[in-house]
Amino acid sequence: MENNGKYINPYTDYGFKYFFGTEPNKDLTLNFVNALLQGREVIKSLTLLPTEQLGDTEEDRKSVFDVYCENEKGDKIIIEMQKADQQWFKDRSVYYSSFPIRSQGEKGKWLFGLKAVYTIGILNFVFDEDKDDENYYHHVVQLMDVNKKTVFYDKLTYIYLEMPKFRKTEDELVTMDDKWLYALKNLPRLLERPKTLQERIFSKFFEVAEIAALSKDEYIKYWESEKIFYDNQGAFMTADSKGYTRGVIEGRAKGIAEGRAKGIAEGEIKTNRRNAKTMKDKGYAIEDIAEITGLSAEAIASL
Repeated sequence: MENNGKYINPYTDYGFKYFFGTEPNKDLTLNFVNALLQGREVIKSLTLLPTEQLGDTEEDRKSVFDVYCENEKGDKIIIEMQKADQQWFKDRSVYYSSFPIRSQGEKGKWLFGLKAVYTIGILNFVFDEDKDDENYYHHVVQLMDVNKKTVFYDKLTYIYLEMPKFRKTEDELVTMDDKWLYALKNLPRLLERPKTLQERIFSKFFEVAEIAALSKDEYIKYWESEKIFYDNQGAFMTADSKGYTRGVIEGRAKGIAEGRAKGIAEGEIKTNRRNAKTMKDKGYAIEDIAEITGLSAEAIASL
C-alpha cells in the first residue's frame, strides 16, 4: 500500500485511532458505524470510552481496543483495524467482545438484561474459507439457530470487512459503506478528494486527513507509526516469499515476548526473595514481609 505523502495512512495505528478514536473526529466515527450497519439500526450519538479493559482479577488478561464507544442506548461498539492475519483471529475477536458483556454485570439482584455489543473489524486480509468468493467481503455475523436459519440472539453482532476483496472503482460507488471502504483503502495513494465523495462528512474526513495539517508532535507520532506499519508489511512479504506463514512469524514474536516476560518474572522472584531475606534478618514481622514482597509465609520462613 503505497503512500504518496499527502494523506494519513488509516492502516497505521496512529492514523486509524486519529480518524475514529478522537473526540474532534467523533462525527466521522458515527457516520462510519451507521454506514456499516446498513440501516439495521440508526445510531444518533456516540460516546468514546477508555480503550483499555481490565479482567476481573489481577491474573486475568486485559484487552486494548483500537476504538471503543457506546451509543445513546448504552450499546457498546468495538472497532478494530486488523493489519495481518492471525491464527486465532476469530477467537481473539470473540474474546474481546466478552469484556463489554461482562462489564454490564450488576451486583445484587439483576435479571441479566444486556445491552447490545457490536464488533467491527477492518481486515487487511481475507478469510481462508472465503478466499475464492471475490465479491463477498462484508460479513455480518450473529448467533443463529442452524436448523431454522434465523437469528437466535441479535444483541451480539460481528461485522468483518475483507478489504483486499474490495475493488470497486470510484464510478461504482453508490452506498455510504462502499464510499467509506473506498476512502479508507485508497487514501494513502490519493492526491485529492474523489469527486464521487461529495457528502459533507467526507469534506471533514479529507480535511483532517491531510498530513500537512498535523502539528509537529502529531507528525512525529504518525511518522513513527507509519514506519512500524511498513516494517511489519515488509517482514510479512519477505516471510511469505520464503515460504513461512504469518502465524510462524507471530508465533516467534510471541515466543520472544513470553521468554522476556519469563526472564523478568524470574528476576523479580529472585529480587523479592533477596529483599525478604534482608527484612527477615532485620527483624521484620513475617506478615509485613509477605505483604511487601508477595511471598508466602512458608517461603519466607524457609529463607
